[in-house]
Amino acid sequence: MARAAVPGRLTGRLAWRVATLAGYRDETPTARTLVLEVPGWPGHLAGQHVDVRLTAEDGYRAQRSYSLAGPADGDRIELTVQRLPDGEVSPYLTEVYSVGDPVEVRGPVGGWFIWRPTATEPVLLVAGGSGLVPLMAMLRARRAAGSRVPFRLIYSVRSPADVLYADELRRPQPGVDVSYVYTRQVPEGWRTPPRRISVADVNSGGWPPDFEPTCFVCGPTGFVEAVADMLVALGHDPSRVKTERFGPTGG
Repeated sequence: MARAAVPGRLTGRLAWRVATLAGYRDETPTARTLVLEVPGWPGHLAGQHVDVRLTAEDGYRAQRSYSLAGPADGDRIELTVQRLPDGEVSPYLTEVYSVGDPVEVRGPVGGWFIWRPTATEPVLLVAGGSGLVPLMAMLRARRAAGSRVPFRLIYSVRSPADVLYADELRRPQPGVDVSYVYTRQVPEGWRTPPRRISVADVNSGGWPPDFEPTCFVCGPTGFVEAVADMLVALGHDPSRVKTERFGPTGG
């Protein structure tokens, strides 16, 4: 949406707040993390998301939901936006939206797909593509809280160039294990060819069911349904398998 965004009206139980772009980081050639300053932000939990609304000068509006990429940090929030070639909002946010520009946000939203630093059970994170974003917020919340809860992350991604937060994931974190499944292109010297995630990946990269881990799965609908079925087939309690999915528009 290559039109100037202007603030709209703040109404409703979850009021729209005017946020300002304070900075950004390019994560991949097609993904950018936006650092937003949101005066009066009430705080949030890892795994929650916000609604983002753009209002053009002619009154046209477009709205999408984006996961929060980090733990609460005063009046600042971070969103990682994957640019979609035919998208209406993501091209604007990743190519046009500039430091100092306004945008409206509403939230935080969500109370099921969340991780609290007070939790003590092991955690399995399974991400497909940009589904890593809310799961990365959980990893960052763990680190910020000084938690020793063991985490395992299985990240299914198209290619090494598409890995979000690549440098951060490469840095060793005590109690955190990360494994990858590449679906289109593998790194040089990788042992296996490109393929989709399998039961063997979930079994070897995850926790045994008798450890009673909490499992968070996020990604495209087909990916999420397949992984959730694998976890249940491996013996995990369905009530401990929490899922979040997104469609082609990211809405």
